[in-house]
Amino acid sequence: MKRILLFCIPVALSGCSAWQQSENNATSDTTVTPLAQCLGHTQLPEKLANQFYAVNDSKLLNQSLGEPGKGKLCNGAVYQAKPKTKVVIYRAWNSTNPNSKLGSWWAFSQPSGSIAKYRENYEICYQWSPLDKLVRCTLKPGTKIVLGGGQSAECSQYLSYPTSKSQQIFIEDASSAVKDCVEYTGMMSWIEAEQ
Repeated sequence: MKRILLFCIPVALSGCSAWQQSENNATSDTTVTPLAQCLGHTQLPEKLANQFYAVNDSKLLNQSLGEPGKGKLCNGAVYQAKPKTKVVIYRAWNSTNPNSKLGSWWAFSQPSGSIAKYRENYEICYQWSPLDKLVRCTLKPGTKIVLGGGQSAECSQYLSYPTSKSQQIFIEDASSAVKDCVEYTGMMSWIEAEQ
């Protein structure tokens, strides 16, 4: 208990929303992380590491980071797709808002499993999207992305999501950053609930 109190004193003095910026010399990227709050990491998946290089773009990084309870990313690192890159990314979106098809938030993996778990893993409040459409696109070479774990999101007084280790991709302008998109429609599918 004393160790916890000693650790909390410097955090309390610097403020709960203080951000720590550190240089990762191994990959030359700049990572911003709230003190002791974020889960997961900002490194690329091993199978994609040779498709990107780390860049320093503090403006883009700051656009992707959110305050606790507000969604966005909790931590992040900026990468740029190399020439001749062919990386597929996915976005679940809202059919009632066609402008949301090519929004800012993406993932390297196709959504699977229960919708409720997907919402929790990616901090997607029900007010933001019914998640009834999916688009799969190829990232254009030269595109900058921010990769990191999700920030907590408070959807209502009854529902909130904690920070997540599931990696999310932030793209500033997806309409000019992706190509070869294929759209999918969600269908009702039911499996027996575990008791």
